[in-house]
Amino acid sequence: MVQCVLTAGTENISSAQLPATLPAQKKNFVFPWDMEIKGPYLLPGQSPVPEPVYLDMNRPPRPDNKTLNTLRNRNICAVITGITTGRLIDFGFRDSLNMGACMAPAACDTIARNLQDFHRKPSDYDAIFTGDLGMVGQTILFDLLTEKGFDISSVHQDCGMLIYDPQTQDTHSGGSGCGCAASVLAGYILPGIIQKKWKRILFVPTGALLSKVSFNEGDPIPGIAHAVVIEQYRVPDMM
Repeated sequence: MVQCVLTAGTENISSAQLPATLPAQKKNFVFPWDMEIKGPYLLPGQSPVPEPVYLDMNRPPRPDNKTLNTLRNRNICAVITGITTGRLIDFGFRDSLNMGACMAPAACDTIARNLQDFHRKPSDYDAIFTGDLGMVGQTILFDLLTEKGFDISSVHQDCGMLIYDPQTQDTHSGGSGCGCAASVLAGYILPGIIQKKWKRILFVPTGALLSKVSFNEGDPIPGIAHAVVIEQYRVPDMM
């Protein structure tokens, strides 16, 4: 279950992301743990990692020595400078073991529209991160974007591929679940921006819409992906 809580006020907006429940996911859509069945290569491993993320509309204050951390130094913080709202994209995929293929068309649509709407090239971003397409979904994403005239292979990274080491952890195509995007954002992307590794990135969490009923009835699995532009921001010295 993915649960998002948004609280809007006059001064700030906070959002919290909670993880998918791993045993429930396995039981409903893949294989129960007790069966000890090893799925196909394209089957990703679930990543139920809780990572709350809080957004503030106010200009960030300059931190003191007690509040310095990996997400904030004295002069640099991360800010959201643009969004591209995702659309429901249904390519007719029905294989719940191949979620990367189900979500890749939605990621392609959102990334292409972001580049067109903001009049940017893939190289205008230091990195483009998708949520949990995995190795199979990444290949499909590259092919679909090439048809639209975009090549993001040099700047693309997938959170599902970053969260695990496929060589030592045998996670097949990569990680899956909302924990991939949430944990990689909080533990890798935002600290990288603060540490000046990237100045501007495009963050594209990916999701699929299915239930135990729709899955068992053989309904197609549509995907959706929203995009957020996150940039490095330098706090003015006068603050």
